[in-house]
Amino acid sequence: MQKILITGSAGFIGFHLARHLLAAGHRVHGFDGMTPYYDVALKRQRHAILLQTPGFSATEAMLEDMATLTRVAEDFAPDVILHLAAQAGVRYSLENPRSYVETNVTGSFNVLELAKALQVTHLLIASTSSVYGANPEMPFHETDRTDHPLTVYAATKKAVEGLAHSYAHLWGLPITLFRFFTVYGAWGRPDLAYFKFAKAILQGEPIDVYNHGDLWRDFTAVEDLVEGVSRLIPLAPPLPGNRGTPVEGDSLSPVAPWRVVNVGNSGKVHLMDFIRTLEILLGRKATLNFLPMQPGDVPATWADCSLLHRLTGFRPQTDLATGLGRFVDWYRDHYRA
Repeated sequence: MQKILITGSAGFIGFHLARHLLAAGHRVHGFDGMTPYYDVALKRQRHAILLQTPGFSATEAMLEDMATLTRVAEDFAPDVILHLAAQAGVRYSLENPRSYVETNVTGSFNVLELAKALQVTHLLIASTSSVYGANPEMPFHETDRTDHPLTVYAATKKAVEGLAHSYAHLWGLPITLFRFFTVYGAWGRPDLAYFKFAKAILQGEPIDVYNHGDLWRDFTAVEDLVEGVSRLIPLAPPLPGNRGTPVEGDSLSPVAPWRVVNVGNSGKVHLMDFIRTLEILLGRKATLNFLPMQPGDVPATWADCSLLHRLTGFRPQTDLATGLGRFVDWYRDHYRA
């Protein structure tokens, strides 16, 4: 049993990870700012579910509040920190870029300082497939260059990856960053496309389909993401000079206990096939409003998850119909739709 501090515990992924770790017998303390980027009631419902488990406790505060973050973490004394809290959303970063710098960069800096001070055994940080930016070579490998981010959101995540490497190098802090790919599932974010599609289809409203539907995404079921990340927790990157046989394709830094790992489904799905699958599961046809590509968007994402498999023995493989089916069942029940 370990004590694990999760930032962003009321968020979509943080909620699922916390529930999974609690079920495995760990103690979890959640730290979440409950920002109103989307429905705060949904976030509070997630925390309420977690609080039904005796091993869970939580604090509501912003990551920028270093005094509160430090007090909470020192009291809890975590073995591991899972840093998931961030200002999310690629498109919102076009409207309010400052919030991304304040939360994603300054907030992550505070977490890095905290992890260094507490000397945690492993710090895991959520990054994103968006850091691959304009890279045309697919599937994306962790060792690919990520020098051309296309949005402020992606740029802040890339900045955090760099900051994390410097902390790992200077203070021997073991850090793993996981880049996730288009995660979907129950208790998801209402601003995500699949969530908005389901709502609109059930209400008979049109859905906006960008790039006239010619988009490909590596859709990842949240259950697979959670399993992959939970298996990475005990695999803290080793210090240079204390390493055995190299792992093929490893992104492990030559000068620091730092690595980055893709967590995706290792297969790209065409957006129109995604919509058709959702139509079948909902039993209704969608009205499509075809639009051009949005600024900062990319035509395709596709993860190579060989490193995750070599490190953990796990390979995400939930098929789209199964994963979307779980979401639809939850959505209909939650919203009485």
